[in-house]
Amino acid sequence: MRGMRCTSSRVVHDLSVTRRNRLLGAGCRARASSTTSEGSAGATSEGKKEERRKRVLSGAQPTGILHLGNYYGAIRNYVDLQENRDAFYTIVDLHAITVSHDPKELRESTRTTAALYLASGVDPKQATIFVQSQVKAHTELSWLLQCATPIGWLERMIQFKEKSRKLRNMEGDDEEEVKRRSQESVSTGLFTYPVLMAADILLYRADLVPVGEDQKQHIELTRDIAVRINDKYGGKKWKKRGGRGGRVLSVPEPYIPPVGARIMSLQDGTSKMSKSAENDASRINLLDTPKQIETKFKRAKTDAFEGLEFGNPERPEATNLLSIYQLATGYNKESIMRECGSMRWGEFKPKLAEAVIASLGPLQSRYNELVDDPAYLDAILKEGAEKASGVAEQTVKDVKDAMGFLI
Repeated sequence: MRGMRCTSSRVVHDLSVTRRNRLLGAGCRARASSTTSEGSAGATSEGKKEERRKRVLSGAQPTGILHLGNYYGAIRNYVDLQENRDAFYTIVDLHAITVSHDPKELRESTRTTAALYLASGVDPKQATIFVQSQVKAHTELSWLLQCATPIGWLERMIQFKEKSRKLRNMEGDDEEEVKRRSQESVSTGLFTYPVLMAADILLYRADLVPVGEDQKQHIELTRDIAVRINDKYGGKKWKKRGGRGGRVLSVPEPYIPPVGARIMSLQDGTSKMSKSAENDASRINLLDTPKQIETKFKRAKTDAFEGLEFGNPERPEATNLLSIYQLATGYNKESIMRECGSMRWGEFKPKLAEAVIASLGPLQSRYNELVDDPAYLDAILKEGAEKASGVAEQTVKDVKDAMGFLI
């Protein structure tokens, strides 16, 4: 793949084996090679063809510290998926600037997010980890897709409505004030970012995209855009113009993990745990100290029912806290109910805090080692961006060829 013989590669490979094993864990299997063209296959040493592994793409914004929901609901699944998928994991910093941001904080939090990915077990020998803005094809494909996306599709996006409503802070204002705030505070980028998200996915011809239930609408939009591009520019029409024909873009499928896809707020069991929530007590950040974790669980919202139980719709907080305990310990529901079903909250909460602290301990230790070496982190990200660019640039070339640009 393009860019593999680069300065950043030498920096990474010159690190001692001992240091790499300490930071990233020994015994990782080397990444299987994959092709960049849709539906193509690689040849084995015996001359036989083998299908490429299914490709998975996911990412996170570098805004705020990643929390327990990100870890149990997403990142641990990334680690599992990299074992048998061609995995691309990106830090989507271009999405982070759709609202007001601090430039210094953005740069720092990008490195922090990368370190947390690696500390969680994402391995650059098995997965491609990179920063979105370091692959120029993201913005180029986003523009090409915007020009083929009806504005009505974007106006229906729920998250845009929610985020813009929050920015406008409409409560108590008259109509003119609402209009003024809307014009000044809601950026064009916030409106069009679902198309950039579609570009993020379609660039890598992803087969699977790990998402929570609240992100399914974005995957549906991505699929609609891909189908529209294929229908409008692909197939026999593209072939007649001298192109390769067939589908221009792959149509991805959402992947919703069966466990841990939606960890809820500690203050409201019906709302998702979120980095953007104003109340820090609503979430367990991955870098919280043991004391902070104990305090947050102690103050977590509960109920007045007797005993503990999973799945009672009248007890969302009970289900949430028990689910966190299940994910932190690895125990099944039956054993948890035998152990904790008759407990009171005052007895269970310290037990829950202890389990989460133990679960996050190794991650926090690895993170502290990684952030002490920013040059190492930057080299990993640079190498990842070069590997990602090799795939992304081919997709942009196909789209531009199908749309009639000079190549």
